[in-house]
Amino acid sequence: MASIEMLSKKENKATFLLKKSSPAYSNALRRIMLTEVPVMAMEDIEIRKNSSAMYDEILTHRLGLIPLTTDLTSYELPKTQADIDEKKAVCTLELTLKEKGPKTVYASDLKSKDPKVKPVYPKMPIVKLLKDQELEIVATAVLGKGKDHAKWSPGHVWYNYSPKITIKKSKDLEKYKDMYPPQIFNKKGEIEEKLILDNNLVDAVANINPEIIKVEYDETEYIFNLESWGQLPPKEMISEALNILNAKLDELNKLI
Repeated sequence: MASIEMLSKKENKATFLLKKSSPAYSNALRRIMLTEVPVMAMEDIEIRKNSSAMYDEILTHRLGLIPLTTDLTSYELPKTQADIDEKKAVCTLELTLKEKGPKTVYASDLKSKDPKVKPVYPKMPIVKLLKDQELEIVATAVLGKGKDHAKWSPGHVWYNYSPKITIKKSKDLEKYKDMYPPQIFNKKGEIEEKLILDNNLVDAVANINPEIIKVEYDETEYIFNLESWGQLPPKEMISEALNILNAKLDELNKLI
């Protein structure tokens, strides 16, 4: 059975090792994190006033792409379009904005009816209003999936095989030294495995000279790199993706 080992976590970024896996399972997990882990985004936007220089279409597109913090315990995906049209509280949320210039309107100016759902980046600019220009909108945020629109994508995920690096003491090092990235050498001029991994230079050193650095890959272990756009923390993205994937596998098992 596949297992996960967290290697590092920093703010909205995480790196973890997926063990006892396969290319099919690893790629399925990556795709689900990208396209099926649901997050909130503004979907229906009613513009009541807009005397700014920005067209309504551009303004609504910009609002839709503002990342919103998401509470998956309080909201669920809409089952039909009627759920959105009727603004059911279980899958939609209202945000309002009413401002008058001169000022720059930021994401923090959006007022949410739920304090748990708000712009991830308060200082994200929306539009600049000149003197006496006004902007008034009522927006409905909806839980959705990245496969339907990029605004519902929770982040970026990529992976590669877990490498096994063997560094050998070779008399050919001086001959080949200029072919290796300088970042892999410590202050003593020695090659360090940690520097290769930390600088993501495994592929750069793999095929120069196996008598100096030999790189082998384990096809059952995968290093995942995840960057959340901020709607969900990385840990929740991983957990939710695993729940979705396991549910799909259970459903497939029932069908066959």
